[in-house]
Amino acid sequence: MTDVRVAEVLLRPETDELRFLPEGPYPTTRAGELSWVAIQHGKDSRHGSINLLNLVTRKNQSFALPGRPGFAFACDDELSFVVGCERSLGRFTPQTGAWELFCEGVDSDVENTIINDGVIWEDNILFGTKDLEFSTKKAGLYLWRGSDRKLIRLRNDQICSNGKAIRKTDWGLELIDIDSPTRQIAAYSLDISKASLGSRRVLVDLTSDPAVPDGMILTPDGSGVIVAMFHPGGADHGETRHYELATGRLITTWTTPTSPQNTCPLLIGIDDRIGLVITTAVENMDATTRQKSQNAGCLFVGGTDFDSVTPMPIYAA
Repeated sequence: MTDVRVAEVLLRPETDELRFLPEGPYPTTRAGELSWVAIQHGKDSRHGSINLLNLVTRKNQSFALPGRPGFAFACDDELSFVVGCERSLGRFTPQTGAWELFCEGVDSDVENTIINDGVIWEDNILFGTKDLEFSTKKAGLYLWRGSDRKLIRLRNDQICSNGKAIRKTDWGLELIDIDSPTRQIAAYSLDISKASLGSRRVLVDLTSDPAVPDGMILTPDGSGVIVAMFHPGGADHGETRHYELATGRLITTWTTPTSPQNTCPLLIGIDDRIGLVITTAVENMDATTRQKSQNAGCLFVGGTDFDSVTPMPIYAA
């Protein structure tokens, strides 16, 4: 039987802009703090922000970025973040506002895409892009290879490249990947030195689900995934789910009351326990749905039985 738990509101961002599209919660180098990105500050906005949330005081600080971020990961200098923003990779330092590009030209041969979700592996970044119209198979899946500082496109046929994780297996590295419109969690063997992917295989098939899989993390032991489900139909709650990868079995569901559009999960130490932080969004809600989704755009936290967190690398600046 699936274990169902109700998550509680952790943070209600203070502005409509910050509640529009929160994603990407990630631990920083400071204990008791996480970062998250507001991808864009409204339907027609072309800018977003990095946010730093103190888990003790529940105080949130917001820092404007020069575009729309897909992800932000803390760097080992304890000051800056590596950010995928629009079609570039760069380092952003919140305290000074400094923005230093180190990679441009993502999806340079197609129009109307921007960087979306990503994951770190050693000095490499795996990330995808999304078609802003959510319709055409033209979004890329990329490797930024740290050894030679080279940008390599691995796929060019995704629509909205979302949750990503990398794990070690007996046969090498495996990339677990979500292209949201497929409603499937898929896996590929991954060779970073050769910049190659193996054939695609489906781990969890959600094609009959009304919600769309979005952000994702591995469980601490790598045997499962925790995936945020984005329900666009105005449900009375949202769901974030733990699936066992070997079988596809649903283990635990965390619900987010009156916030149906879950975007990303993170396991982190909070209040002397391991909690599951879940970001949610207002994006695409009409006035009627927004009225009944009073907690949309909030960050939630749910209880877990995990005794450790999923390793989340710090980027080597």
